[in-house]
Amino acid sequence: MFLDPLYLILVGPAFLLSLVAQGWVRSAFSRWSRVRHSGNLTGAEAARRVLRAAGIHDVRIEPTGGFLGDHYDPRSRTLRLSHQNHDTPSVAAVAIAAHEAGHAIQQARRYPALALRTALVPLAGLGNIGLLMVMAGFFLQALDLVKIGTLLFGTIVAFQIVTLPVEFDASRRAMAMLRQTGIVSGDEAVGARRVLTAAAMTYVAAAAAAVSQLLYFALRGGLLGGRRDG
Repeated sequence: MFLDPLYLILVGPAFLLSLVAQGWVRSAFSRWSRVRHSGNLTGAEAARRVLRAAGIHDVRIEPTGGFLGDHYDPRSRTLRLSHQNHDTPSVAAVAIAAHEAGHAIQQARRYPALALRTALVPLAGLGNIGLLMVMAGFFLQALDLVKIGTLLFGTIVAFQIVTLPVEFDASRRAMAMLRQTGIVSGDEAVGARRVLTAAAMTYVAAAAAAVSQLLYFALRGGLLGGRRDG
């Protein structure tokens, strides 16, 4: 499958985009994590200030492991920041923390796309099962198994697509609150924007990869255009 010319044509560009996006976000984070925030705010402190300005007082903020493992859990209303962002007073830490606070604001404002993405999380697990079914189907030359697996894999694609507006909106809210509260301005605002833009591209790349894989599975499985060998 991986040496199939059609696979290389469809999925190859998305794979390259993913590599570029990962390199971009690491470069932006590395650059702006070395720039100390002028107000000496850590990511955790910036998140608290953003949430407080938005009238949100029931969200916990806690450190978590992993490089850039920052995320917001809407079920427990917990904002988790990687140690390098939770405890570091850098422009990058402030930007990422504000972005995660943006998700908490989305939940408080009942942003529909966030609710939809949260609902899709359990279903997205079926997509992993679907991917295994597709791989097994190709290996066993069982087209029916490929078709069923492709349909299940579609749940991952739906999740990735819905994620895009959620992430873009969270970054928009983050920048608005950072400026409104005076946390960043001038060059710091430019840096925060660059960090968030680079991070957003990783979601674009993930969505592109998922869509291109789904298209390949659908074509080779006969769901689109009939069965094509070669």
